[in-house]
Amino acid sequence: MTVTTKIKTSEALQLPLNQIIAGDCVDAMWSLPPASVDLVFADPPYNLQLKGALHRPDNSMVDAVDDHWDQFSSFAAYDAFTRDWLAAAKRVLKPNGAIWVIGSYHNVFRLGTAMQDQGFWMLNDVVWRKSNPMPNFRGKRFTNAHETLIWAGRDETSKYTFNYEALKALNDGVQMRSDWVLPLCTGHERLKDEDGDKAHPTQKPESLLHRVILATTNPGDVILDPFFGTGTTGAVAKMLGRDFIGIEREAAYRKVAQERIDRVRKFDTSALEVTGSKRAEPRVPFGQVVERGMLRPGEELFSIGNRHKAKVRADGTLIGNDVKGSIHQVGAALEGAPSCNGWTYWHYKRDGKMIPIDILRQQIRAEMEADNTRAH
Repeated sequence: MTVTTKIKTSEALQLPLNQIIAGDCVDAMWSLPPASVDLVFADPPYNLQLKGALHRPDNSMVDAVDDHWDQFSSFAAYDAFTRDWLAAAKRVLKPNGAIWVIGSYHNVFRLGTAMQDQGFWMLNDVVWRKSNPMPNFRGKRFTNAHETLIWAGRDETSKYTFNYEALKALNDGVQMRSDWVLPLCTGHERLKDEDGDKAHPTQKPESLLHRVILATTNPGDVILDPFFGTGTTGAVAKMLGRDFIGIEREAAYRKVAQERIDRVRKFDTSALEVTGSKRAEPRVPFGQVVERGMLRPGEELFSIGNRHKAKVRADGTLIGNDVKGSIHQVGAALEGAPSCNGWTYWHYKRDGKMIPIDILRQQIRAEMEADNTRAH
């Protein structure tokens, strides 16, 4: 159960985890401890500069963003506001923290300039291409079918989180690109107020936040959303086992967000695990396989399809067709390739079956992990 609260500077020694702070985002962020959050996701006002109501060709009115919070007296006023909240956000980010900012063509270029001016280190811009965009009713411009997200490290030296393998798995084994095709928030996901109207004009889809949070945080990380709205960031963070801090000055949005988050069930621990990077796993030299007697010197290894073979040597190297070297070097030489992953290329025979030598590496890694667990 989360609660809505108001923070005073003297009470900011501990983070208000999984709470919605009522008030101005700049003041609220300055009340939080410095270097205390892992990620900021910001969906600031777009400053759409609407001049009057929008109508469809049948003269019905478009439910556009005309709320007072999206209105600024000038670009200078909007830029000043942007600099203020970005400075406060940078202060609360940990040294290895990162920030996501989303905007439309009205404001994203101004946001990007302000971020670079304040020393954020640009990592990617991501195009969210809406699969179901609202048409351009006047027919005088292209259909506005995308928004842009900017992902940046706190500074140039930040060792930010990026779960590359998890994103690749999410994308059916293909490297995730910087153009994301996701639908607008519609149907059952679109929150309504007591009158049956949209609770918020720019509610973001949970699919968008799922991808952001999965990609750039780990379970237990703290995510701050200074423009919390109806709480999409908080809802997805809770589902994925992350902590959140929301800031929202509009009482109606806080109420809807609170009710929404209270309904969310956190995934169980096993479901929160994601595919990790192979580079993060402990390195196992092939020589350890030989030292442990898992393969003996003189034993033959075979490539897939038995096209090539090589003998294991006592020092953990191979020899095949007068080629000597590591499991990777010999495999590459025999294939005439610039490189080769010897762990998946070479197989040994047991009871007439071909078994990849990578199985032996995984056995050693499992033993290493068990030893580490016992040590702690």
